[in-house]
Formats: sequence, structure tokens, C-alpha cells
Amino acid sequence: MRPDVVRFTTDNYNRQRTKIMQFIDLAVQQKRIKEKIDANIAAILAHGKYIMGPEIGILEKRLADYVGVGHAIGCASGTDALLMALLAKQIGPGDAVFTSPFTFIATAEVLSLLGATPVFVDIDPQTFNIDPGKLQSAIQALVNNDPLKHPLPATTSAPVSPTTALKPKGIMAVDLFGLPADYNRIDTIAGEHGLFVIEDAAQSFGAALNGKMACSFGSIGCTSFFPAKPLGGYGDGGMCFTDDGQLAEIMGSLRVHGKGHHKYDNVRIGVNGRLDTIQAGILLAKFDIFPEEIELRQQVAKRYTAMLNPLANIETPAIPQGYKSAWAQYSILAAGDKQRTDLQNKLKEADIPTAIYYPKPLHLQSAFSYLGYKKGDFPISEDISRRIFSLPMHPYLTEEEQQKIAEVIGKKNGCF
Repeated sequence: MRPDVVRFTTDNYNRQRTKIMQFIDLAVQQKRIKEKIDANIAAILAHGKYIMGPEIGILEKRLADYVGVGHAIGCASGTDALLMALLAKQIGPGDAVFTSPFTFIATAEVLSLLGATPVFVDIDPQTFNIDPGKLQSAIQALVNNDPLKHPLPATTSAPVSPTTALKPKGIMAVDLFGLPADYNRIDTIAGEHGLFVIEDAAQSFGAALNGKMACSFGSIGCTSFFPAKPLGGYGDGGMCFTDDGQLAEIMGSLRVHGKGHHKYDNVRIGVNGRLDTIQAGILLAKFDIFPEEIELRQQVAKRYTAMLNPLANIETPAIPQGYKSAWAQYSILAAGDKQRTDLQNKLKEADIPTAIYYPKPLHLQSAFSYLGYKKGDFPISEDISRRIFSLPMHPYLTEEEQQKIAEVIGKKNGCF
């Protein structure tokens, strides 16, 4: 713990808390590190290097060391991180990448932007991450052009010539709500079929699987610094992680319009994807307390599970052995959509905020209608989307606040 950072205690929080319960309480966090944030911003204003200033490299080094990889490349958002990773892998038209339909749109959006085709694979009902067994079936179905084995995009369901058939290229696994996907099985499957793996770790920075940190799986790991994320800035930001020096060099070029040796020597088509120096300064201040905040999140999640497990018609998150979640969200399952609505309304009446991640799977959204998927293709994702909702989750949530949440849910379910 740095000497200029205030250690969190419940007493400190109770003196600082607002009257209304927060879904994510960034204000208390800011008060802990305000002096450090102000000092970092002042230093940036003094040196004036607002684009690619020295704080970028310092942040990249600290976060790469934390994750345990050789290279980190800061960028403008988590979406840009995914886009840069795919560009580095030279993904484009005719390429198929397997991913989850139960996630934020950015995961599949970047594939469509590049002209590639997302091939959706249903999720595990316990972890909400891509199901490795279904992933194996989806790959085999695509290779054999067999939509009866597994739902496939419409572009592959009719007879096609070898020159127009989709080519399976990679797997983009999502670490939903902060829990890493099953990379032991995913990596094995990818190796069998010659596919790359990109880790969408937008929500899981700080998580781990068997001691290996999130953002270190696959050939490239991508995270987001959106303010609501476990490590979030005060604006957009993202980062790519890799042990591959060549990929790191390519992504470093891609984020600056494909820059070569100088900014007017463009060696490839890239993007304007740089992380702002001021955001790096803010993230450096936040990272000083980040390991402590991850442990506080574990305590909050443990209390939630102990309080909610005894309640009827509620399913709490499952964390398999060997996994550590970053707890970006604490999401529970109601018995059905009506019970979910009733519970959310009761919580709202008690001034307790909730959210639904995600109310509609990607394969049923208009943006992906061109893929030809239909209702019933991914029944687990569809069922979870009707039942899931998230409770307030942040490192500074108190036991008293959690007890209030549990009591409202318990009373609605007739448990208290």
C-alpha cells in the first residue's frame, strides 16, 4: 500500500457515503485517492504530453507485470483493443470466429466491422461463458457445413463453393462478469483445429484461473477501462496484452494509424486508437489500490452468496474450483421473467438499483439479423437473458447495505 493512499475501512465509508445506495460507487474510491489523481493530472498538465505521454509506458509496464506477460499496448477503448487484436491477426471477409451470443455487442461488432463472420456458440448455464462442448460441435458443423449439428450463420447454410466457404480462424472467448472462460478446454480445442484464441477480458482484469491472471490467455488478451469496470478510468480506455513481440509491435503500430518509423511513415492500415495520457495518469492512481479492491470484491461476493443462497427461487453465481472472479458484476437468476420484474420493482421501491446484463442475446438483435439466426438456436442464452439481473457491486458495499438487499429479496420471496 502506498503511503499517500488511504486504507479503506467501513468507518471511513460510513462517513463518506451518500444517502442513496449506488450500483457502483466511484465517489468513495475517488476520495481515497484524490490527492494522487490530482498530482498525476497536474504532472501531465505541466509536461504537456497529452498524447502518448510517459505515463502510457509506465502504465503498460505495471499492468503487463501484474498480468504476467511481456507486452501491454494501451488503446482508446475495450472495443479498440478487440479491433486491434483482430487486425493484428489479419481477420477479414470470409473468416469465421467463434464467440458467445451472451455478451455486450462489441465482441461480435468488431468482427462484423472487419467483414468477418461471428459464429455464435451457446453458453454454460452455470458460468455464462462459452460452452467448450458446444464450441467443439460448432467448429465441426462449420467445417462440414452441417447446420443440423449446430446452428450456423445463414451464409453457410446453403451449398457454397470452396472459394466462398467460411474459413474457421479463431475463438474469441468472453470472461463474463469477471469470471475467466474455461481456457484449459478452449486452448485444447483451438489447438486441435489450428485456431487462435483471443481473450475478451473487458470485465475480468484482476481475475485468475489456476493462478494464471486474466488477460494472459490466448495469443492476445483485451481489457477495457470503461469507468464501470474493475479497473476503470474517468472516460474510455483499453489495453491489449501478449507475450508475442511481433504482435505487440503490430498493435503498437495499429493504434497510431499504422505508423512505421515515424508518424508520416504508414506501413499498414490502422486506427486512431491511442489511450489518452490523462486517463493513464488516473489509472495509475487507481492501480495503486486495485489489488486491495479485488480482495474487497471477494468479500462482498462472499457475503452476498451467504445471504442469498438460503432464499427460494434465486440462483447465485457459480465459481468453479481454481477460478477467481474479478466480480465486475454480481448477477443472480430469478425463476422467470415475471419474478425478475417483481424483484426489481421491490428493490427499486427500497431505493436499491439493479441492472440487466443482458436482456437480449446478440443472435436475436437486429444488428445481426443478416446472420439468419432465429429464436431457439441458443436456448441457454435465451433462458438466462429472461431471468438474470445484477445487484449493486463494488469494493465499498457494506454488510448493512447487503443485508438490506437480501431482506427485500427475501420478503418478496416469502422467506422473511
